[in-house]
Amino acid sequence: FAVLQERIDGINRLRIIESVETANDTSYLLPFDSEIFRATLSRSYQAYSGDSFRFDFANQLTPLKTVEYNVKTKVSTLLKQQKVPGGFDASKYTVKRIFVPIPEETRAKAPFDTPVADHIPVTLLYRNDLFKSDSPNKLHLYGYGSYGMSLDPNFNIMHFSLADRGIVFAITHIRGGGELGKGWYETGKFLYKKNTFTDFVASADYLVAQGITQPQLMSIEGGSAGGLLMGAVLNIKPDISRAVIAAVPFVDVINTMMDPTIPLTVPEYEEWGNPNEKEYFDYMLSYSPYDNVRPNTKYPNILVKAGLNDPRVAYWEPAKWVAKLRAFNTD
Repeated sequence: FAVLQERIDGINRLRIIESVETANDTSYLLPFDSEIFRATLSRSYQAYSGDSFRFDFANQLTPLKTVEYNVKTKVSTLLKQQKVPGGFDASKYTVKRIFVPIPEETRAKAPFDTPVADHIPVTLLYRNDLFKSDSPNKLHLYGYGSYGMSLDPNFNIMHFSLADRGIVFAITHIRGGGELGKGWYETGKFLYKKNTFTDFVASADYLVAQGITQPQLMSIEGGSAGGLLMGAVLNIKPDISRAVIAAVPFVDVINTMMDPTIPLTVPEYEEWGNPNEKEYFDYMLSYSPYDNVRPNTKYPNILVKAGLNDPRVAYWEPAKWVAKLRAFNTD
């Protein structure tokens, strides 16, 4: 038999091909009770000689577990699972996805013949007895959207610290990530990069339009390339939220990308483009957070984190950005 690790609608699943020796190969997806999860193949040194294989499973309400599945008997056996101290009760919480329509004006076609989804998945986690369906909730919205990286369902105990205080934790799976295929990534990089930022704004606006939250009850967060996201979003819509966390944000795009002596600069041409080419230079300049800070603007409360020895984003990028924000902020 063979096992394929697939991604369908942003969810990692496992497909089992029962026979690879006949013309009438049959296959099926390994079934799970949850709609939102991450099922990935685990290293198994017995994989080629037995009837079983191992996989890892997790979602926002299920700590990581390793399971062995027997293809002949179709029986799953739990081998181990991450322990959660303190008596965690998953039944107190809900995880669900909503789908945000991409605004017509930002629906860019992929740069090759591959269909691209017309909606943005947003994952919500909240505590059942504290969630208000008839009035807005406090909400924390997280995003990344670069390098084709997918924000897959994972168990993170820190998210429950927010949920237990009545805060909805939300993740938006915007273009530039890999959740919805190659086209999803390709239409969020190079000369399509602004789609990442407008997708985030569209997600925040939709959460407000649906009555789930309000801008004054919302905080947003992103780190590194997600910090670039935060900076660009603030330039697009300064009143998007009450507070912002930008961790080691890549915000001085032009100066960094024009300096080939920085070890990571030249390889980054594959993500952002080569600024020595005018088309890419002009496009980067049009969204670079540091270069587009608006004068006389009221920005929300912003926490900016930097690392003196960060090998990816030098400390002077966020330092310069903060200085400019302080100078231009009217609040």
